[in-house]
Amino acid sequence: MKALHIIFFSFLFAIAFNGCKKQNIASTYTYNVRMTDAPGPYNAVYIDLQGAEVIGSDGKAEKLNVQSGIYNLLTLSNGKDTLIAAGELQTATVEYIKLILGSNNMLVVGGVSYPLNSPSSEQAGLKIRANQTMVEGIANIVLLDFDANKSIVQEGNGSYTLKPVIRAIDLVASGVVKGTISPAGVLATVTAISTEGLSYSSNFNSSGAYMLNGLPAGMYTVTITPASPFKAVTQSNVEVKVGYTTNIYFTL
Repeated sequence: MKALHIIFFSFLFAIAFNGCKKQNIASTYTYNVRMTDAPGPYNAVYIDLQGAEVIGSDGKAEKLNVQSGIYNLLTLSNGKDTLIAAGELQTATVEYIKLILGSNNMLVVGGVSYPLNSPSSEQAGLKIRANQTMVEGIANIVLLDFDANKSIVQEGNGSYTLKPVIRAIDLVASGVVKGTISPAGVLATVTAISTEGLSYSSNFNSSGAYMLNGLPAGMYTVTITPASPFKAVTQSNVEVKVGYTTNIYFTL
């Protein structure tokens, strides 16, 4: 009987021990960082990506495996993007993403190359607010929308400075508006303003196409503002749904 008691209590101890081990195993979350851009009035915009990390709700930083190198942002527009970093995270909430840029940033405009100075980006890194909650068992993805058009500042002495304007997009919780303009080749911007007053904008590419990515669900007014002599065109009551693409085509 004593032997039976020993076996029984050993069995209970094993169950409890294994249960504690399972409870102590921390969850991990697969995380991919992709990058895209809006078209801009330049020949090329090169950024020198050297590092990437995320900062969780507890303030702790976790480094990602980064695809370091020099990227031409203008090749990543209207639905094109590329993977720049990935990792397995311990944190369940990503508050910020931080990118570290090197010194080999460059702008090409009118066929002439100019260095892009970005001292703050090289030293402290670029902090981009994400506010993204991780989901177990899937590849969590964030899309960094790097607005090259707004990120480049021409100084009074003719030099250029890179002051990155980047928006983190949770693709699982947003929708898309895209389409074309006719005639193609007209310089124009497209702006979508929600009923809450949130504004999102982009430029048309040389083929007359545009894409507004990462729009929260809701109703929008979409306006095309072309160069003279064309006049602006507006379409109201455009509905954006999570996970869907709304197509709008404009004729000037």
